[in-house]
Amino acid sequence: MAESALSESEVAAAATPEAGLLVFEQPLNERMRTFLRLDFLYNQALYHNEMASQWGSRAAMASLIDILSIVTRGDVRSDVLKELERELTSLNEFQSKAGVDAQRLKTVISNLLRLRSDLMGAGSAFLQPLRDSEFLNSVKHRTAIPGGTCEFDLPDYYFWLSQPDELRMRTFNQWLALLRPLCDAVAELLWLTRQNGRTRAEVAQGGNFNIAFDRDHPLQLLRISLPAAAGLYPEISGSHYRCNLRFLSWHGLTSRPTQTEEDVPFTLSCCT
Repeated sequence: MAESALSESEVAAAATPEAGLLVFEQPLNERMRTFLRLDFLYNQALYHNEMASQWGSRAAMASLIDILSIVTRGDVRSDVLKELERELTSLNEFQSKAGVDAQRLKTVISNLLRLRSDLMGAGSAFLQPLRDSEFLNSVKHRTAIPGGTCEFDLPDYYFWLSQPDELRMRTFNQWLALLRPLCDAVAELLWLTRQNGRTRAEVAQGGNFNIAFDRDHPLQLLRISLPAAAGLYPEISGSHYRCNLRFLSWHGLTSRPTQTEEDVPFTLSCCT
């Protein structure tokens, strides 16, 4: 088992790319794709809400509505609880093994148990207040129209945006609090998945690299790390069983990228 962080600051640091590196992630199943999108949107909502401006509140609201669109399409809560159980089962197996930091392992397990308890305690109808909100539903319906949330389209939304920053932020934080048990659990599961990655140095000959996966040990996530100064990014295609990487050279916004013909050294992490 890879060592786990003991605090939120350590978790955040582990998810942050090293200076000078770009890390590209590719989910290998629908569950992981959903988790990555939720984590992205939740952090985006937090960031924009803290901007304490009308435009920040608009951007935060757009992220919140996207989150609701994702979680109402399926039973994401059930998926998260299953993943928490899977991780707890896996970590419990390490308690009797030699060479394991018992205190660190205990802390990680305790954190997962807390997250599971919070999510179970929220109940299956934890998002019902958001779903039933006429205000949020009116904004959601208008966001499908380009510019559909202008003041003449949604005068009540414009009125709310005109309220003091502190009041808007407090209201938005109340909405986010309903999502927090789910999104905190997703963030921890993503951190554990990344920590469980098997990392190795590779070289893409002529800008191409093929990966074949072990069908008996399915992966959930690929992470490709490149120096930011290389001017390259990977185009990833494939399935649960194999992937192909093509490294493309960036030529600016006015020119199409081209596949590099050079050998490309990179770091590959295969996460279970």
